[in-house]
Amino acid sequence: MADQVLVEVKDRVMWIRMNRPEKKNALTGAMYHAMSEALTQSATDAAVRAVLITGTEDCFTAGNDLVDFANAKPGGPAPAMTFLQAISTAAKPVIAAVSGVAVGIGTTMLLHCDLVYAGVSAKFHLPFVNLGLCAEGGSSLILPAMLGQHRAAELLLFGDPFGPETAKEFGIVNQIFPEAELWASAGAKAQQLAEKPPAAMRATKALLKSHTSATLAETMQREGNQFGELLQGPEAREAMTAFMERRKPDFSRF
Repeated sequence: MADQVLVEVKDRVMWIRMNRPEKKNALTGAMYHAMSEALTQSATDAAVRAVLITGTEDCFTAGNDLVDFANAKPGGPAPAMTFLQAISTAAKPVIAAVSGVAVGIGTTMLLHCDLVYAGVSAKFHLPFVNLGLCAEGGSSLILPAMLGQHRAAELLLFGDPFGPETAKEFGIVNQIFPEAELWASAGAKAQQLAEKPPAAMRATKALLKSHTSATLAETMQREGNQFGELLQGPEAREAMTAFMERRKPDFSRF
């Protein structure tokens, strides 16, 4: 289990790598916990100046592990919510390098990163409504602010995948690299940040986020409450059952 999230500090950059390739890096509660702990540790570790989050070379993450998700007991803080709170309040710069698919929280976590770099084969997907769920991770606030109401609605209501060029046009991605160059290029960007004055870096990041931090926390809480209710509801149950049975879900009776 420990090797499903690899954490390493190199040259003042903390690399957090999702490493469950046999399941397309689908995230379990234990993986969320490991990433949350790493982000929390980065805040007080003087040896860390920046954080870089990656998946494996051909996949960022397929989102939540649906079996783990379906079996989670209601009540108490959800591991995914704890992780989103950790990444949204990270004091030091957080960079993501996205190759392959970034599904669900794989895309919403990027909205909290300071810089995002993508490979040419990256594919982003926000299928929450299609799974009988609602937007999460502050996306119902951040996406309209970034894209405007209509384009945000198109992404969240239809839930269709989109590529790196669209993600760059929308401001979700800073730059696109050939897959073979992605990690080295993102690592070089992280290294550049690690070499800058750390107090000035933290202060600037805090100022950039200061005008939305309280509203974002409130939005994430509302989303989380609604998400939890929908997760226990019949629409999500039908979507997950259909996924397990490899069939198209039928929402006609709802």
